[in-house]
Amino acid sequence: MTWTHEYAWTIPAPSDRLFAALTSPEALRRWFAESVEIGTAVGGPYRFWGRYTLGLPTAALATQRITRFEPGRALGFDWTLNGTPTMVTLSLAPADDGGTRLSVRHEVRGPLGGIRERELIDDWWRLVFGNLAMHLAGGEGVLRPDFADPAPEVRIAIVIEAPPAAVFRALLEPEALARWFGQGGTVSVDPKVGGRFELGWKYQIEGKDVQGGPTKILELIPDRRLVVDWTDWRGDPTVTGQTIAFELEPVAQGTRVTLVHAGFVRPVDISDYPFGWPWFLGKLRDVAEAGVDPGGVTGRRTS
Repeated sequence: MTWTHEYAWTIPAPSDRLFAALTSPEALRRWFAESVEIGTAVGGPYRFWGRYTLGLPTAALATQRITRFEPGRALGFDWTLNGTPTMVTLSLAPADDGGTRLSVRHEVRGPLGGIRERELIDDWWRLVFGNLAMHLAGGEGVLRPDFADPAPEVRIAIVIEAPPAAVFRALLEPEALARWFGQGGTVSVDPKVGGRFELGWKYQIEGKDVQGGPTKILELIPDRRLVVDWTDWRGDPTVTGQTIAFELEPVAQGTRVTLVHAGFVRPVDISDYPFGWPWFLGKLRDVAEAGVDPGGVTGRRTS
């Protein structure tokens, strides 16, 4: 069975700089793979392997070859993944905002083994494109998960210039949650272990209605720690066990908040979470530092 995955992301960088990041061995070792060997013409090597690569290939198994090489426009390579031949084409085009629209077409020519094969490829490219964007933005925020890690996680910390009590209120008060986490839905919180913690996220994935985000509180230590469950963003009921923890620590400037997203079945499931969570934490910082203004916010406390 042959199937094709397509994905695109606009990256705020010119195409020549983006293409250089895709073809420079030095750059690729910083954001993409542990080991690389890269050529500059069709038929040359585009080999990548090691602990940061899907499938954990050794050097002997890294046989990728360039199938297309058009500086600033396109890069193609073949890739034997888990013993199955696949073909990758990366296309670059100017975006309206001055950046570059980077598109991938990944053709898979057989079974990859394991579960949720299409999600595996989709999550891989979300992770790859996110790391590429972070690299081009200066390197901060690049996260290359170790594909040998049995317990992968996303861990991100920020400092908020507000005391822990104020930050904790922003994690639990529906009015505050609606401002930084609600995304337009009705927020409902019952602030106790086992209590409801819902953000009202509703959207569609491939025509299917999904209600995403957390559903309940798993741990609650006032002003110190909040843990909630986390549902699969695609709405797959078989994907369970993920959690989001907010750990609060007083520091001289206010509060250090560490977000830990854990419970992934496989490292690739981290997907583009490392690049979305900093945005939400930034919104949390804005709300906690400004205080809560309940006017015009949809939310309700259930106790």
